[in-house]
Amino acid sequence: MKEQIRWGIMGTGWIAERFSTALNALKEEGAVLYAVGSRTQETADTFSKRFGFEKAYGSYEDLVSDPAVDVVYVATPHRFHFENAMLCLEHGKAVLCEKAFTVNAAEARTIAQKAAEKQVFVMEAFWTRFQPLNRRLHRLVCEDGLIGDIRMMQIDFDKIEDWPDTHRIYNPQLAGGTILDLGIYTMSYAAYFLGAEPEHIHGECTIGKGGVDDQCAMLLKYPGGALCLQTAALQTEGRREALILGTKGQICVPQFSKATRCTWTDYASGTVTDIDEGDFLCNGYEYEAMEVMNCLRDGRLQSSIMPLDETVRLMELLDEWRAQCHFRYPFED
Repeated sequence: MKEQIRWGIMGTGWIAERFSTALNALKEEGAVLYAVGSRTQETADTFSKRFGFEKAYGSYEDLVSDPAVDVVYVATPHRFHFENAMLCLEHGKAVLCEKAFTVNAAEARTIAQKAAEKQVFVMEAFWTRFQPLNRRLHRLVCEDGLIGDIRMMQIDFDKIEDWPDTHRIYNPQLAGGTILDLGIYTMSYAAYFLGAEPEHIHGECTIGKGGVDDQCAMLLKYPGGALCLQTAALQTEGRREALILGTKGQICVPQFSKATRCTWTDYASGTVTDIDEGDFLCNGYEYEAMEVMNCLRDGRLQSSIMPLDETVRLMELLDEWRAQCHFRYPFED
Protein backbone atom coordinates (compact mmCIF):
# COMPACT_ATOMS: atom_id res chain seq x y z
CA MET A 1 0.00 0.00 0.00
CA LYS A 2 1.33 3.42 -0.96
CA GLU A 3 1.54 6.27 1.53
CA GLN A 4 -2.01 7.34 2.28
CA ILE A 5 -3.28 10.77 1.21
CA ARG A 6 -6.33 11.98 3.13
CA TRP A 7 -8.68 13.90 0.84
CA GLY A 8 -11.12 16.61 1.78
CA ILE A 9 -13.88 17.60 -0.64
CA MET A 10 -15.21 21.17 -0.60
CA GLY A 11 -18.66 21.23 -2.18
CA THR A 12 -21.16 18.48 -2.89
CA GLY A 13 -22.35 19.10 -6.46
CA TRP A 14 -22.15 16.85 -9.51
CA ILE A 15 -18.42 17.39 -10.09
CA ALA A 16 -17.71 16.46 -6.45
CA GLU A 17 -19.73 13.30 -7.02
CA ARG A 18 -17.64 12.30 -10.02
CA PHE A 19 -14.36 13.05 -8.29
CA SER A 20 -15.38 11.12 -5.19
CA THR A 21 -16.32 8.15 -7.37
CA ALA A 22 -12.82 8.29 -8.86
CA LEU A 23 -11.21 8.48 -5.40
CA ASN A 24 -13.07 5.35 -4.37
CA ALA A 25 -11.34 3.56 -7.25
CA LEU A 26 -7.92 4.69 -5.96
CA LYS A 27 -7.98 3.22 -2.48
CA GLU A 28 -5.21 0.76 -3.36
CA GLU A 29 -3.22 3.76 -4.59
CA GLY A 30 -3.47 5.27 -1.12
CA ALA A 31 -6.44 7.60 -1.59
CA VAL A 32 -8.45 8.07 1.61
CA LEU A 33 -11.92 9.58 1.41
CA TYR A 34 -11.50 11.39 4.66
CA ALA A 35 -13.79 14.44 4.91
CA VAL A 36 -16.40 16.42 3.03
CA GLY A 37 -17.39 20.00 3.73
CA SER A 38 -20.65 21.62 2.73
CA ARG A 39 -22.62 24.74 3.61
CA THR A 40 -25.04 22.65 5.67
CA GLN A 41 -24.49 19.67 7.96
CA GLU A 42 -27.39 17.76 6.41
CA THR A 43 -25.91 17.94 2.92
CA ALA A 44 -22.47 16.99 4.21
CA ASP A 45 -23.89 13.99 6.08
CA THR A 46 -25.81 12.78 3.02
CA PHE A 47 -22.79 13.08 0.72
CA SER A 48 -20.48 11.48 3.26
CA LYS A 49 -22.69 8.42 3.67
CA ARG A 50 -23.17 8.06 -0.07
CA PHE A 51 -19.44 7.98 -0.90
CA GLY A 52 -17.98 6.62 2.32
CA PHE A 53 -16.17 9.62 3.82
CA GLU A 54 -15.02 9.35 7.41
CA LYS A 55 -15.96 12.90 8.40
CA ALA A 56 -18.72 15.32 7.44
CA TYR A 57 -18.51 19.04 8.17
CA GLY A 58 -21.30 21.59 7.89
CA SER A 59 -18.92 24.41 6.95
CA TYR A 60 -15.84 24.87 4.82
CA GLU A 61 -14.00 26.39 7.78
CA ASP A 62 -14.46 23.21 9.80
CA LEU A 63 -13.18 21.13 6.89
CA VAL A 64 -9.93 23.05 6.48
CA SER A 65 -9.43 23.24 10.25
CA ASP A 66 -9.17 19.46 10.51
CA PRO A 67 -5.44 18.75 10.93
CA ALA A 68 -5.77 15.31 9.34
CA VAL A 69 -6.78 16.66 5.90
CA ASP A 70 -3.83 16.49 3.49
CA VAL A 71 -5.38 18.05 0.40
CA VAL A 72 -8.69 19.70 -0.49
CA TYR A 73 -10.48 19.33 -3.80
CA VAL A 74 -12.34 22.60 -4.41
CA ALA A 75 -15.54 21.64 -6.23
CA THR A 76 -17.61 24.79 -5.73
CA PRO A 77 -18.83 27.09 -8.56
CA HIS A 78 -15.88 29.00 -9.97
CA ARG A 79 -17.20 32.33 -8.72
CA PHE A 80 -16.10 31.06 -5.28
CA HIS A 81 -12.85 29.30 -6.21
CA PHE A 82 -10.70 32.22 -5.14
CA GLU A 83 -12.07 32.57 -1.62
CA ASN A 84 -12.26 28.80 -1.16
CA ALA A 85 -8.70 28.15 -2.33
CA MET A 86 -7.38 31.02 -0.21
CA LEU A 87 -9.17 29.59 2.82
CA CYS A 88 -7.40 26.28 2.24
CA LEU A 89 -4.01 27.94 1.84
CA GLU A 90 -4.45 30.02 4.99
CA HIS A 91 -4.83 26.71 6.84
CA GLY A 92 -1.85 25.14 5.07
CA LYS A 93 -3.89 22.71 2.99
CA ALA A 94 -2.78 21.55 -0.44
CA VAL A 95 -5.32 22.44 -3.12
CA LEU A 96 -6.69 20.82 -6.25
CA CYS A 97 -9.05 23.48 -7.65
CA GLU A 98 -11.59 22.85 -10.36
CA LYS A 99 -11.49 24.76 -13.62
CA ALA A 100 -11.93 27.48 -14.42
CA PHE A 101 -9.30 28.02 -11.74
CA THR A 102 -10.66 31.47 -10.87
CA VAL A 103 -12.84 34.14 -12.46
CA ASN A 104 -9.88 36.21 -13.64
CA ALA A 105 -6.10 36.35 -13.72
CA ALA A 106 -5.79 38.74 -10.77
CA GLU A 107 -7.37 36.10 -8.51
CA ALA A 108 -5.16 33.38 -9.97
CA ARG A 109 -2.00 35.43 -9.37
CA THR A 110 -3.00 36.05 -5.77
CA ILE A 111 -3.48 32.33 -5.17
CA ALA A 112 -0.11 31.57 -6.75
CA GLN A 113 1.56 34.19 -4.55
CA LYS A 114 -0.09 32.80 -1.42
CA ALA A 115 0.91 29.24 -2.35
CA ALA A 116 4.53 30.35 -2.78
CA GLU A 117 4.43 32.22 0.52
CA LYS A 118 2.97 29.27 2.38
CA GLN A 119 5.01 26.69 0.42
CA VAL A 120 1.84 24.68 -0.25
CA PHE A 121 0.94 22.61 -3.31
CA VAL A 122 -1.74 24.00 -5.67
CA MET A 123 -2.94 22.63 -9.00
CA GLU A 124 -5.77 23.33 -11.42
CA ALA A 125 -8.00 20.30 -11.97
CA PHE A 126 -7.90 20.17 -15.75
CA TRP A 127 -8.75 16.49 -15.94
CA THR A 128 -8.30 16.22 -19.72
CA ARG A 129 -4.56 16.91 -19.53
CA PHE A 130 -3.90 13.93 -17.23
CA GLN A 131 -5.83 11.30 -19.17
CA PRO A 132 -3.68 8.54 -20.69
CA LEU A 133 -4.49 9.24 -24.35
CA ASN A 134 -3.68 12.93 -24.13
CA ARG A 135 -0.47 12.23 -22.20
CA ARG A 136 0.52 9.79 -24.96
CA LEU A 137 -0.38 12.27 -27.71
CA HIS A 138 1.72 14.94 -26.06
CA ARG A 139 4.74 12.63 -26.11
CA LEU A 140 4.12 11.55 -29.71
CA VAL A 141 3.52 15.04 -31.05
CA CYS A 142 5.72 17.29 -28.92
CA GLU A 143 8.63 14.95 -28.17
CA ASP A 144 8.69 12.34 -30.95
CA GLY A 145 7.59 14.62 -33.83
CA LEU A 146 5.00 12.14 -35.08
CA ILE A 147 3.23 14.67 -37.32
CA GLY A 148 6.10 17.09 -37.85
CA ASP A 149 5.67 20.73 -36.93
CA ILE A 150 2.17 21.72 -35.86
CA ARG A 151 0.72 24.18 -38.36
CA MET A 152 -2.87 24.36 -37.19
CA MET A 153 -5.25 23.18 -34.49
CA GLN A 154 -9.04 23.22 -34.58
CA ILE A 155 -10.85 22.58 -31.31
CA ASP A 156 -14.65 22.40 -31.07
CA PHE A 157 -16.50 22.18 -27.75
CA ASP A 158 -19.96 23.11 -29.03
CA LYS A 159 -22.87 21.29 -27.44
CA ILE A 160 -26.52 21.63 -26.57
CA GLU A 161 -27.20 21.23 -22.85
CA ASP A 162 -30.69 20.80 -21.45
CA TRP A 163 -30.05 22.95 -18.41
CA PRO A 164 -32.84 24.98 -16.78
CA ASP A 165 -32.79 28.76 -16.97
CA THR A 166 -31.89 28.81 -13.27
CA HIS A 167 -28.66 26.83 -13.81
CA ARG A 168 -25.51 28.61 -12.63
CA ILE A 169 -24.09 28.62 -16.16
CA TYR A 170 -26.70 31.21 -17.17
CA ASN A 171 -26.13 33.35 -14.08
CA PRO A 172 -23.66 36.24 -14.47
CA GLN A 173 -23.49 36.60 -10.67
CA LEU A 174 -22.01 33.09 -10.61
CA ALA A 175 -19.60 33.81 -13.48
CA GLY A 176 -21.62 31.81 -15.96
CA GLY A 177 -21.11 31.57 -19.71
CA THR A 178 -19.12 29.58 -22.21
CA ILE A 179 -15.68 31.21 -22.00
CA LEU A 180 -15.03 30.17 -18.39
CA ASP A 181 -16.94 26.89 -18.54
CA LEU A 182 -15.98 25.54 -21.97
CA GLY A 183 -13.41 27.97 -23.36
CA ILE A 184 -10.99 26.90 -20.65
CA TYR A 185 -11.08 23.41 -22.18
CA THR A 186 -10.17 24.58 -25.67
CA MET A 187 -7.60 27.11 -24.43
CA SER A 188 -5.82 24.67 -22.13
CA TYR A 189 -5.85 21.91 -24.75
CA ALA A 190 -4.23 24.23 -27.27
CA ALA A 191 -1.63 25.29 -24.72
CA TYR A 192 -0.73 21.67 -24.04
CA PHE A 193 0.51 21.28 -27.61
CA LEU A 194 1.38 24.83 -28.73
CA GLY A 195 2.24 26.54 -25.44
CA ALA A 196 0.51 29.36 -23.62
CA GLU A 197 2.22 32.28 -25.35
CA PRO A 198 0.42 33.12 -28.58
CA GLU A 199 1.64 36.31 -30.20
CA HIS A 200 -1.84 37.39 -31.26
CA ILE A 201 -5.38 36.49 -30.26
CA HIS A 202 -8.78 37.51 -31.56
CA GLY A 203 -11.91 36.57 -29.61
CA GLU A 204 -15.62 36.92 -30.22
CA CYS A 205 -18.78 35.89 -28.39
CA THR A 206 -22.54 36.39 -28.47
CA ILE A 207 -24.63 37.19 -25.43
CA GLY A 208 -27.65 34.99 -24.87
CA LYS A 209 -29.75 33.50 -22.09
CA GLY A 210 -29.29 35.14 -18.71
CA GLY A 211 -27.02 37.81 -20.13
CA VAL A 212 -23.95 35.57 -20.40
CA ASP A 213 -21.89 34.50 -23.40
CA ASP A 214 -23.64 31.49 -24.89
CA GLN A 215 -21.20 30.92 -27.74
CA CYS A 216 -17.66 32.07 -28.37
CA ALA A 217 -14.78 31.72 -30.79
CA MET A 218 -11.07 32.43 -30.56
CA LEU A 219 -8.30 32.56 -33.15
CA LEU A 220 -4.72 32.38 -31.87
CA LYS A 221 -1.50 32.88 -33.82
CA TYR A 222 1.70 31.48 -32.35
CA PRO A 223 5.36 32.32 -32.93
CA GLY A 224 6.41 30.34 -35.98
CA GLY A 225 3.05 30.80 -37.66
CA ALA A 226 0.87 28.06 -36.20
CA LEU A 227 -2.81 28.93 -35.90
CA CYS A 228 -5.49 27.60 -33.54
CA LEU A 229 -9.22 28.07 -34.03
CA GLN A 230 -11.36 27.37 -30.97
CA THR A 231 -15.14 27.41 -30.61
CA ALA A 232 -17.41 26.73 -27.64
CA ALA A 233 -21.17 26.94 -27.33
CA LEU A 234 -24.07 25.96 -25.10
CA GLN A 235 -26.88 25.95 -27.65
CA THR A 236 -25.12 24.62 -30.76
CA GLU A 237 -24.23 20.97 -31.29
CA GLY A 238 -20.78 20.39 -32.75
CA ARG A 239 -18.38 17.49 -33.12
CA ARG A 240 -16.54 18.19 -29.84
CA GLU A 241 -13.26 17.13 -31.40
CA ALA A 242 -9.71 18.37 -31.65
CA LEU A 243 -7.70 18.33 -34.87
CA ILE A 244 -3.92 18.68 -34.72
CA LEU A 245 -2.55 19.34 -38.22
CA GLY A 246 1.16 19.01 -38.82
CA THR A 247 3.60 19.09 -41.71
CA LYS A 248 3.83 15.28 -41.83
CA GLY A 249 0.44 14.17 -40.63
CA GLN A 250 -2.60 14.91 -38.55
CA ILE A 251 -4.39 13.62 -35.48
CA CYS A 252 -8.14 13.68 -34.91
CA VAL A 253 -9.33 13.35 -31.30
CA PRO A 254 -13.09 12.78 -31.02
CA GLN A 255 -14.59 13.89 -27.69
CA PHE A 256 -11.21 15.43 -26.86
CA SER A 257 -12.19 16.39 -23.30
CA LYS A 258 -12.53 12.74 -22.30
CA ALA A 259 -10.98 10.79 -25.15
CA THR A 260 -9.58 7.28 -25.02
CA ARG A 261 -9.16 6.81 -28.78
CA CYS A 262 -8.07 8.87 -31.78
CA THR A 263 -6.75 8.50 -35.33
CA TRP A 264 -3.38 9.41 -36.84
CA THR A 265 -3.11 10.07 -40.57
CA ASP A 266 0.35 9.90 -42.13
CA TYR A 267 0.57 12.16 -45.20
CA ALA A 268 3.42 10.30 -46.91
CA SER A 269 1.81 6.85 -46.88
CA GLY A 270 -1.82 7.88 -46.65
CA THR A 271 -2.37 5.35 -43.90
CA VAL A 272 -4.81 6.02 -41.07
CA THR A 273 -3.89 4.41 -37.74
CA ASP A 274 -6.07 4.05 -34.67
CA ILE A 275 -4.48 4.98 -31.35
CA ASP A 276 -6.37 3.33 -28.51
CA GLU A 277 -5.53 3.68 -24.82
CA GLY A 278 -8.46 1.56 -23.65
CA ASP A 279 -11.11 2.55 -21.16
CA PHE A 280 -10.45 4.70 -18.11
CA LEU A 281 -9.72 2.95 -14.84
CA CYS A 282 -12.86 4.64 -13.52
CA ASN A 283 -14.35 7.81 -15.01
CA GLY A 284 -11.29 9.83 -16.03
CA TYR A 285 -10.97 11.99 -12.91
CA GLU A 286 -8.69 9.47 -11.24
CA TYR A 287 -5.63 10.55 -13.21
CA GLU A 288 -5.53 14.11 -11.89
CA ALA A 289 -6.00 12.73 -8.38
CA MET A 290 -3.06 10.35 -8.88
CA GLU A 291 -0.89 13.26 -10.07
CA VAL A 292 -1.72 15.24 -6.93
CA MET A 293 -0.89 12.31 -4.67
CA ASN A 294 2.40 11.67 -6.46
CA CYS A 295 3.35 15.33 -6.14
CA LEU A 296 2.55 15.39 -2.43
CA ARG A 297 4.54 12.23 -1.79
CA ASP A 298 7.51 13.68 -3.69
CA GLY A 299 7.31 16.98 -1.83
CA ARG A 300 6.60 18.96 -5.02
CA LEU A 301 4.69 22.24 -4.83
CA GLN A 302 3.52 22.13 -8.44
CA SER A 303 2.73 19.61 -11.14
CA SER A 304 4.96 19.64 -14.21
CA ILE A 305 1.94 18.59 -16.27
CA MET A 306 -0.27 21.49 -15.10
CA PRO A 307 2.12 24.07 -13.61
CA LEU A 308 0.68 26.99 -11.70
CA ASP A 309 2.31 29.67 -13.82
CA GLU A 310 0.63 28.20 -16.90
CA THR A 311 -2.71 28.25 -15.10
CA VAL A 312 -2.21 31.96 -14.39
CA ARG A 313 -1.29 32.57 -18.03
CA LEU A 314 -4.38 30.74 -19.23
CA MET A 315 -6.53 32.95 -17.01
CA GLU A 316 -4.84 35.98 -18.60
CA LEU A 317 -5.82 34.68 -22.03
CA LEU A 318 -9.40 34.12 -20.89
CA ASP A 319 -9.43 37.66 -19.52
CA GLU A 320 -8.33 38.98 -22.91
CA TRP A 321 -10.96 36.85 -24.64
CA ARG A 322 -13.69 38.39 -22.49
CA ALA A 323 -12.21 41.87 -22.85
CA GLN A 324 -12.30 41.64 -26.64
CA CYS A 325 -15.95 40.63 -26.33
CA HIS A 326 -16.63 43.54 -23.91
CA PHE A 327 -18.01 41.00 -21.44
CA ARG A 328 -17.48 41.51 -17.70
CA TYR A 329 -19.28 40.11 -14.70
CA PRO A 330 -21.26 42.54 -12.56
CA PHE A 331 -19.18 41.76 -9.45
CA GLU A 332 -15.82 42.51 -11.10
CA ASP A 333 -14.16 45.82 -10.26
